[in-house]
Amino acid sequence: MTKAPALSATLKRIERAAGSLATASVARMDEVLPWFRGMPADQRAWVMLVAQSGVQSLVEWLRQDDHRAGTQEVSDEIFDAAPRALARSISLQQTVALIKVTIDVVEEQVPTLAAEGEEDLLRQAILRYSREVAFSAARVYARAAETRGAWDARLQALLVDALLRGDSSDVLASRAAALGWSDAPPVAVAVGRSPGGEAAAVLHAVHRLARRLGVEVFGGVHGDRLVVVLGGATDPLAAAEKLAAGFGEGPIVVGPAVPSLDEASTSARSALAGFRAAAAWPAAPRPVAAEALLPERALAGDAEARRVLRQDIYGSVLRSGGELLETLDAFLTHGGALEATARALFVHPNTVRYRMRRVAEITGHAPLNPRDAFTLRVALALGRLEPSQPS
Repeated sequence: MTKAPALSATLKRIERAAGSLATASVARMDEVLPWFRGMPADQRAWVMLVAQSGVQSLVEWLRQDDHRAGTQEVSDEIFDAAPRALARSISLQQTVALIKVTIDVVEEQVPTLAAEGEEDLLRQAILRYSREVAFSAARVYARAAETRGAWDARLQALLVDALLRGDSSDVLASRAAALGWSDAPPVAVAVGRSPGGEAAAVLHAVHRLARRLGVEVFGGVHGDRLVVVLGGATDPLAAAEKLAAGFGEGPIVVGPAVPSLDEASTSARSALAGFRAAAAWPAAPRPVAAEALLPERALAGDAEARRVLRQDIYGSVLRSGGELLETLDAFLTHGGALEATARALFVHPNTVRYRMRRVAEITGHAPLNPRDAFTLRVALALGRLEPSQPS
């Protein structure tokens, strides 16, 4: 729309009333928006600056020969009056509410602001201007979200790096606090393949899934791997299963649950070792616990897995007495056949059955289960290879 020459008188009135219009707008916000009343004083001051800038921008916008020309540049400058941090404190919906209040106040003053006969022209111009400002707010928030997403992805990657290196708890705590991590127990680490694409987009997808579950997460993309730290999931394995859509194809390995982020390096090391070894168990569930991959991890050279198999499994059987170890060895040698084992040991099959139940109780691995039997066989082999370190 081409500006009518008579609008010059209207523009002068608006310029003179700019301060009072901004003040009236903030007073109206305080009156009709309960959440605005609860804002800190510095943020309320920023809103006042934006309101004043908005009125001045209206004047500049009305001065243009074509109101549709250059509106993005002028409108976006309105929000430069306040720090970008304001976009973190006030949602886009709240910003639109603030704009609406300001426009309502200006519209109410049209009879006194507009020169005679220009009331309708001014109302139409204000309506178009309010639309442009709303679009501008959306652009500002979109840019802030993109910047924040990229920064958050970088911060998460740094935190994951610190976790994998085993950095001090102070380093972990400071970086986690910057992400808003509340360290809800338990904490566990899941490792799988990244689905590909920008790291920020990958992590955004994981965060969206985590919000539906009500659990905390942060993560990082390391090469082709996606490392995700979960907090507050009572069953990390079940939570990882619901987050599986955020990973790429292939295995997802979940480390053991620990009480807090301070101890999460242990979970991360187990998950990474399990991920490296997971190819040796093609039929593994997805996700799979790192502890379920102990034999594959040991064969791949993971020292912690070898220690657990040797000390916690072989050692516990050895400490329980020679009969139990002898029976387990015979049972595995005879392919899990109770009758054959009993004949080899000159005992009743029920005796073998009882001793295998005892093995399951003290090791957590049932010899009658083929997968557990494999774990026990590797544990016995490692224990005998390193007999000086059974416990």
